[in-house]
Amino acid sequence: MGDSIMYYCYHRVSSKGQKEDRGIAGIENFCNERNYPLQKIYVDVISGKKFDRPRYTVLKEDVLREGDTLILHELDRLGRNKREIANELQYFKNNNIRVMFLDIPTTTIEYSDISDTMYKLVIETVNEIIIELYSMQAQAELERKEKRQREGIQAKKDRGEWGDYGRPRIMTKEAFAEEYQKV
Repeated sequence: MGDSIMYYCYHRVSSKGQKEDRGIAGIENFCNERNYPLQKIYVDVISGKKFDRPRYTVLKEDVLREGDTLILHELDRLGRNKREIANELQYFKNNNIRVMFLDIPTTTIEYSDISDTMYKLVIETVNEIIIELYSMQAQAELERKEKRQREGIQAKKDRGEWGDYGRPRIMTKEAFAEEYQKV
């Protein structure tokens, strides 16, 4: 482990109701156990569908440098689109930024301790296969969730219960129109 390696963490949760504590605690424990000096943890509360996320963008474009390490608690915290995950990981590889996923322990192996190039090649290949499978699983989970939501909405419409979908109104349409006219 070189002194110039900087360790950063990224964590994403999909909604304000979700707590990021578990993922962040897992990363902090991992870094403490290995004596990795964690520089900063970047957190977004946003869907994993797209990579246009404020804290992630800052981390990727303004913070991470060649030789740095990015640590995530789970691969699906990076994203839920298989192709975009692959693109992001290729970006990091092209820029010599190591990515570790704590739910894929082989990504956390210290390569600096390994002198056998064939062993390194095998570990890299295993990582690519596992990441491909996890990425596919993350996308499939998102697609199943969206399908269930569409089916639930349609079932509500079919039952004639569509009027109570969403947040309850603070005031009636008529009261709103009356207040709006005053403005």
